Amino acid sequence: MKKIANILYSLLLYLYAVVLCTLFLVLSAVALVLCYPFDRRRTVVHLCSRALVRCFMVVPPCWSHRVVGWEKVDPKKPYVIVMNHNSLFDIVVLYFLRLEYRWVSKIEVVKAPYFGQFLYLHGDILINRGRATQALEQLRAEGKMWLDRGVSIAIFPEGTRSKTGQMGRFNPGAFDLAKRNEVEVLPIVLHGTRTVLRPKSILFNWRNRITLQILDPISVEQLQNEPLRELSDATREKMIATLEALKQEQ
Repeated sequence: MKKIANILYSLLLYLYAVVLCTLFLVLSAVALVLCYPFDRRRTVVHLCSRALVRCFMVVPPCWSHRVVGWEKVDPKKPYVIVMNHNSLFDIVVLYFLRLEYRWVSKIEVVKAPYFGQFLYLHGDILINRGRATQALEQLRAEGKMWLDRGVSIAIFPEGTRSKTGQMGRFNPGAFDLAKRNEVEVLPIVLHGTRTVLRPKSILFNWRNRITLQILDPISVEQLQNEPLRELSDATREKMIATLEALKQEQ
């Protein structure tokens, strides 16, 4: 009986998500057209996505989320945000941050229903990982454009989702972007996004807690004076230790 109920509730939540995404996709497109002449940062579009996430996440009664360490963030300045990557829900839950940002994503994601359309509306940076040199040049050019506008850049430095939950080695490209534009790197550890769905299933786990743990920003001075590879490796180690501590809390 519980399994049947879970299937029914999951189907209803998927249906709700489709209706919600369709509605906000239209609202975001209209907002982009109407506001673009005086909203080159696409702030209104970003706020639509924040509202969408809150409308979705508030429905499951036993889901919870928390943002820890927000006092370390200055919402008035841009960062290069780096996070561990566990699932597509990583993209969803980052909208709980009161920061405006643009994603760096592989171009293949545009084929995903809704995700692709929202990426275009946001003005996110879509790179072809098969052309490394071109992708790096695009990241530097478009990243600089958004950072100059006061908008943060969000990057998964592992480059792809972890299949085991263990963090892969970081690509220092995010740190290079921050160094070139003299902005801080903001490390964030995500925990609980991997268990939103039941293991090897499309059914939801109805008792799930998501944590966004913000670590101390990496200063511009550190980026200028320390080797980027060593800095990215050290950041990864701190994030791994934080993730392990979050796992112990459960």
